[in-house]
Amino acid sequence: MRISADRYNRDRLRYDLALHMMIHGARLSTVRAWTELSIDRLRKLYRAYLMHRTSVTASGAKRWPRGKVPGTAASFLHSSAMAFEATTLACVLQMLGLVSADKPGGHGEGGARLLQQGELLCQAYEIYLLLHPHSVISFERACVLQRALLEGDEVKLDSCGQCKRLYLTDAARVKAANCGCASRYLGLPLRRPENRLRPERRGPKLPTRAERRSIKQ
Repeated sequence: MRISADRYNRDRLRYDLALHMMIHGARLSTVRAWTELSIDRLRKLYRAYLMHRTSVTASGAKRWPRGKVPGTAASFLHSSAMAFEATTLACVLQMLGLVSADKPGGHGEGGARLLQQGELLCQAYEIYLLLHPHSVISFERACVLQRALLEGDEVKLDSCGQCKRLYLTDAARVKAANCGCASRYLGLPLRRPENRLRPERRGPKLPTRAERRSIKQ
């Protein structure tokens, strides 16, 4: 049987993407959805290339993560630190065109375009790791964030009317005047207005030198 060049290249890209996602700690179901490879092929690929490595993932795990898949994207807004890192990752995803409304991506699109978007997702996660070496967002949660931004039902990227930066917020939230950049709870100190004078300290009035001399006389 003669194998065409397009089919060979597509299969090679699938295996490359599968290895790329496994190194980042992607689950078996996630790799299968992006590459459309069977479970048997993914297991053989793992045993052949990744099973004997000393460090398969960033956490040093030698097996795929098991258990329940990370939940909703609303968990990215539970703390300011998590929201800050999620905003960074969301901005990188937007710059790479993975959350554009006019480009329907995600796991339902097949062919070379799906493989290309999978590689872009890995690149976006690697850029995020460079910006946040002590990251708190795993690759699986990055996939959850990308899918949530694409659907637009849970979270969205909004622009601040005061500092003009992008920030991650609830999709059902009405556009606010600012992102909270002038609030104390974000760790940003408030600057004292220049036209505001400090209140004068009121205390007992001390006598002058002339008054003290007249008292002594």
